[in-house]
Order: sequence, then C-alpha cells, then structure tokens
Amino acid sequence: MATANIKEVARHAGVSLGTVSNVLNRPDTVAPATRQRVLDAITTLGYVRNDSARQLRAGHSRTVAIVVLDVANPFFTDVVRGAEQVIEASGAMLVVCNSGEDSARERRHLELLEEQRVRGVLITPVGHGPQPNLDKLIDRGIPVVLVDRGTGRANRCSVAVDDVLGGRLAMDHLLDQGHQRIAYLGGPVSIAQVADRHAGAAAALKERGGTAELRVAVTGSLTVAAGRRAAEELLALPARQRPTAVFCANDLLALGVLQELTARGLRVPADVAIVGYDDIEFADAAAVPLSSVRQPRDQLGRTAAELLLEEADSGDTHRHRHVVFQPELVVRRSSDQPRRTRR
Repeated sequence: MATANIKEVARHAGVSLGTVSNVLNRPDTVAPATRQRVLDAITTLGYVRNDSARQLRAGHSRTVAIVVLDVANPFFTDVVRGAEQVIEASGAMLVVCNSGEDSARERRHLELLEEQRVRGVLITPVGHGPQPNLDKLIDRGIPVVLVDRGTGRANRCSVAVDDVLGGRLAMDHLLDQGHQRIAYLGGPVSIAQVADRHAGAAAALKERGGTAELRVAVTGSLTVAAGRRAAEELLALPARQRPTAVFCANDLLALGVLQELTARGLRVPADVAIVGYDDIEFADAAAVPLSSVRQPRDQLGRTAAELLLEEADSGDTHRHRHVVFQPELVVRRSSDQPRRTRR
C-alpha cells in the first residue's frame, strides 16, 4: 500500500499545501477548526511526514552517529550508553556504526554519514595517522569529536584517558609485586591506545632500572579469543623465559588469558598474575576477579556528546576542547600477591 503524501492530505482536508505545512511545523498559526481538519486527514490517510527529506533540505539532521572499534566490546557499550543519554535528552537520536577495527569499513561508514548529513559524528578512529575522511566531514560543517583518543588538531574536540599513565600504573603495580618477567599483550599496534599503554609500561620499567624484562606479544585483535591464543604462545616458552605476569591492553584479552591459564591448570596469581585495562563489568565477575586500569567509560561518552552538541548549536563561535581523564588502577585477586612470597 502506497504511503499518502502531503498533497493528498491537503486535498482530503480541502486546504492548501502551505496550511498542511503550517499544521506540521507551526500549528499555533492555524485556526483550531482548520488544524483539526488537517489532523483528521492525516489520521485517515495514514500520512507519515518525511523528516529526513525535510532536514536534508534544511541542511541539518536530528541524527548523531557514533563509530566504535568493536560493538561487541563492553567498553564501547558503556561509552555509547553515556553518549545516548545526552543525545536523546536533546531530542536527537544516536545511531551506532561498527568499524570492526577495519579502516576500509570505517571509511565507508563515514562516507554514508556524510551523504546523510548527520548532525555530528563521535568516533574512535582505527588508526592514528592522517584522517582525511574526518577532515572532509568537518569541511562540510559536520562536527566531529574523537572518543577515547586525544588529538593535536585545532579543528575538532576530543575526549580521552591518559593511556600512557594507565600503562605506568599497571607496570608499577607488577614491579611492586616483585615480578621480573612481564609480558604486554595488545594489538593491532595501529590502535593508538594499544601503543600508548605499551609506551607507559615501557617507560615505567625503564625508570625503575634493575633486571626486570618486558616481552611484547602483538595480538591481531582485542578479543577473548586473541587473549587465549597469546596465552598459548607464552606457555610454549621455556620455563625460565615464561612471564610471571601479563599486562593486557584491554580486559577482553585479559579474560582470554585467564581462561587459557585456568584450562591448563595454572594458578592465578600464584603462577601468573594478570592485569587488564578498562575495568568492564565482567572484570570483577571473573572466576578470579581481574585487576584492571579503570576508565570512566560512561563519562567519556557523555562528555563527547556534550561537546558535539555544543559545537552543532554554536557553529563558528565554538571553541574546541580536548578533555583528558585520569585512569585508576583497581587491584583485585588476579595480581594481588607479591611474587617474593611464592615458592
């Protein structure tokens, strides 16, 4: 069944197209009796206004998009929830796009969002190099805010966590526990957060001096399955080279490591200590509660959305800001046992 159009509504109500438009957009300017005739015609014909077409003609939209690295990662679920609260309170709608850590897929999403002339884009980019697709959106007047990613650029806002500090916190904790052979798991290395967390860990180790070693194991993704595979490789090392502690770039990797170690009969933390990153809800609920570097996930989303709406509403008068939150180490049973007390 074909959808009724505005001309049919006008004909059915016996009014002009302009009167129907006024009822839809400025109802207080139409006489009550005439307004009711138009509303009755809309109900009878089942007319549904085409907001997307109207907004495209006006050059704006009530849709905001957020592009995340992995929609299955609980970290991004919490970020989206925070952003959604702010966006919906403004009368707009938030749509979620998943890049899947794939730069080509991310580019296709951004091209489609540009065609739709969305009100703005929140994004955690796949890479940390030049971002021509984001620059193109900004040139078209579509605000962009980077989420969980800092920026040195003057044409966009950003909200992030100091991931270098987060890496330091994790490494300092493991060194304080007496570990000498520590592994860092994370990847792809093109993801800035992975690189920054490693940089922080390496810097903390270097500042301590001593004989402690950091082994880097690059993973193909930041998933539970990738964590299990990486743990298999570490366990295949000779006993004298095998790490006694593992710092993972996110909690999903850490949970995978925990699963594999447990399946192999190793004790956590007695044989191998584990520290994750993000402090997702599952970290505290794991079989062995997981130590993790906490990020303010919900607050990241809310702050990013507030910055975007502020820019969309103020236009050229907006001043771009770069908000950086501080991480916090949450110590739980997976790492809370000094190495020197073990036999």
